Amino acid sequence: MRPTEPDDHAVRTVRQLLDVLDLDATQARTTEDIFTGSSHPMPSGRIYGGQVLAQTLLAAERTLPEDRAVHSMHGYFLRPGDATQGLTIAVDRIHDGRSFSTRRSQAYQNGVPIFSMIASFQDADPGLEHAVPMPEDVPSPESLLSDEDRVDGLPPGTSRMLSDRAADIRHVEAPLFLPSDEKRVPHQCVWMRMRAPLPDDPRLHRAALAYLSDMTIQESILRAHGVYWALPGLKVASLDHAMWWHRPARVDEWLLYVQESPNARGGRGLANGRIYTRDGELVATVAQEIMIRVPDAQS
Repeated sequence: MRPTEPDDHAVRTVRQLLDVLDLDATQARTTEDIFTGSSHPMPSGRIYGGQVLAQTLLAAERTLPEDRAVHSMHGYFLRPGDATQGLTIAVDRIHDGRSFSTRRSQAYQNGVPIFSMIASFQDADPGLEHAVPMPEDVPSPESLLSDEDRVDGLPPGTSRMLSDRAADIRHVEAPLFLPSDEKRVPHQCVWMRMRAPLPDDPRLHRAALAYLSDMTIQESILRAHGVYWALPGLKVASLDHAMWWHRPARVDEWLLYVQESPNARGGRGLANGRIYTRDGELVATVAQEIMIRVPDAQS
């Protein structure tokens, strides 16, 4: 079910996201296709990783026929991005075959790459099919509070900062803003959707799913150790991100993000995620490794 009659604020947050994803094709040409884009303002001053994921993917999709859709991408976060500046995205048309295409996209600021990814695209093709089922007995999103309504004890303005996101995020477990008495386990579930309807462009929904895939996935690592976002001295940075698109989905309808962490060691943690429609269709699988440094008392 899509958001019904979103308020003006919700519509504005989604419109701002669409503006960020509306890349400009430049007249400059080397051996690559060149695009430019803007950035969301961020309290930290750093570009949100999901933004540059979505932008580099859309740039690559712009060099392909509409019916050749992304099925996998692997990317590396190379440098922190400056959210006060725009980006330049270069797309290398590595290969075009009868059924598959490969593209490399790199996002630049100040002449140096901040993110580099390679993605593969395929024409629709029938074949064998199976999927791991969605977990049972997960509370409905309507029975849960939005994250911005669960910020008691956090600095003033936190609720507004969360509600300014284009996405409505609802944790099944307690959000990790503050210390929790919940059991330390390396897994969690999160409902998510955009706050207002998006245009009916499948490429836009695939890119917006990449945008959402970077939200909260790190928390399965933190939850395993009782670590929370407001912990003094905590340092977290995404190192790489991989994603596989399995089936079409709309990101303005509720999606369940099932997350778990199989390993943490050496200042790094690995998180895996599966994204389902409300009807239980597996639409994407995600993997991300992060750098994580905690105060000695928490390690």
